[in-house]
Amino acid sequence: MKTSPDTVAAPATATPSPSGPRRPRARRPVLRYVLKRVAIVPISLFVLGSVSFVLVFFIPGEPAITILGDFATPEQVAHVNAQLGLDKPLWDRYLSFWGNLLQGDLGRSFFTDEPVLHEIGRFLPNTVELVMMALLLAISLGLAIGVLGAYFARRWPDRAMSGFTSVLQSVPDFFLALVGIYVFFFLLGWAPPPIGRLPVDASGDQPSFLILGSLFAGDWATLGTALQHAALPVLSLGLVYSSYFAKTARGSMGTALTTPQVEFARACGLRERTVVRYAFLASRTTVITYIAILFGSLLGGAAIVERVFNWRGMGQWALDGVLKVDVPVIQGFVVTAGLMTLTLFLLLDVLVLFLDPRVSYE
Repeated sequence: MKTSPDTVAAPATATPSPSGPRRPRARRPVLRYVLKRVAIVPISLFVLGSVSFVLVFFIPGEPAITILGDFATPEQVAHVNAQLGLDKPLWDRYLSFWGNLLQGDLGRSFFTDEPVLHEIGRFLPNTVELVMMALLLAISLGLAIGVLGAYFARRWPDRAMSGFTSVLQSVPDFFLALVGIYVFFFLLGWAPPPIGRLPVDASGDQPSFLILGSLFAGDWATLGTALQHAALPVLSLGLVYSSYFAKTARGSMGTALTTPQVEFARACGLRERTVVRYAFLASRTTVITYIAILFGSLLGGAAIVERVFNWRGMGQWALDGVLKVDVPVIQGFVVTAGLMTLTLFLLLDVLVLFLDPRVSYE
């Protein structure tokens, strides 16, 4: 489930205009640009949904065998396939898939018989909380490492930061999670056991958006316990993905700090802190773009870490669906994650258009 940010395709952000000073933007061209970006979303979603429909057939295993067991008779397998609709021609199943999807119906799980949309609403908030906290840590740490490395380029702080990020990139997040459990829970006893977001009752039910809900409700006891359970999974994901963000920040800041504009600012006697801030503002387009890419990578890459800590998030739910060949669950996860990523890239395109005066919307 994990994908490396280095291999994720970047969103189609607008490119800086090579022409001279930027003229005031007319309202109509800006609106035309935004509408073009919006029109890309349903087209991309159609391609994504079609690919997800086809790819599930390459997963080894058969749902009926998984449900009935290895000793099921051919008659029993045929009966279950008929109940699940797997005996229909592929084209009919494809049309049925899109007909239901256009009505907001992602089908029902083969194993729990629960609507997939209902299960997504149950598990998605847990993943969003984990991903947002890990993303905040990755951005903060990665930005600090990248800026420090760019400022001390080709000196020992830069070499130290490069070595640190290289080590983090070579360590899988789930391995870091297992080491963290062994050291901080088993040896030192500082961390709680990896049993989820909270110690659960017999039913195992926990509220959605546990940390945010506890914060807004002023339930400090629940908030403290939830943050203790979230510390290790957030560190496992945030530390690994901060290395990817640090490389991007190092490259963009390194370029910005060597421009003639920065040299002119230093020649004018501006404070070094002000010069660094101007260089960061000049490289903000690249940094903001990579935040969106990092979010998409975390959304899919958190699955194994969720399983290690029994986080009960959408990634763990989808991973269980893959192991069981639960086709509606797999398709529902791919469509939901893809729609979230496409929407974020759309917002990113519009944000970059208004933030960077060098961007052309033509």
